[in-house]
Amino acid sequence: MEQKGWHRHAPLTGVLFVVLVVAAFIVGGETPDLEDSPLKILKFYNDNDSEQMFAAALLAWGSVAFLFFLGVLRSVLQAAEGGVARLANVAFGGGILLALGMLAFAGFTFTLADAADHLTPAAAQALNALNTDFFFPLAAGLGALMISTGIVAIRAKVLPAWLGWITLLIGIAAITPIGFFAFLAFGLWSLIVSVMLWRAMAPAAPAPPAPPAPPAAPAGP
Repeated sequence: MEQKGWHRHAPLTGVLFVVLVVAAFIVGGETPDLEDSPLKILKFYNDNDSEQMFAAALLAWGSVAFLFFLGVLRSVLQAAEGGVARLANVAFGGGILLALGMLAFAGFTFTLADAADHLTPAAAQALNALNTDFFFPLAAGLGALMISTGIVAIRAKVLPAWLGWITLLIGIAAITPIGFFAFLAFGLWSLIVSVMLWRAMAPAAPAPPAPPAPPAAPAGP
């Protein structure tokens, strides 16, 4: 798996993905709930439009970083699975769906913040509802990505056995009511796998030089 140049550092896009998504949540802060009044929702996005647009941009950039990490992961899974690599392709498709889900949330947030001056309270409430509950693309994408990756990891030992089983559990949890916690676990998983793949692609240490041959024994008389 050894590679040279910038390709060797490509797995670290998974770390960049997590950093950008965490930054988006920090900048965005606590957004209105479904139960909040339409006027309260509209006032929040009017008062915090710059922060929310920046948070949306960070999430969009994180999605781009994730797609680069997904490309690395797909190539590793394909090499490990061999043949037509069906599960590697399922993982890739699930990752794309996951990225689309993140971009949907980024788009809803940006629209609410950018158009807050021109929205009615009812329109803001509707967009906020989508920005809160439009999680099925995330759940389905994460589930497909993690379940297929976990199966390949367990079968082909492309990841440590314990991490393969955890991957599978995250995928199953993603399509249950605890999907939010599965997404949090996926962030930690991405950090671990990024570093593992980066280390696996590092150039091997040069072999120590062979010891000099002992001098030949002098010839007898």
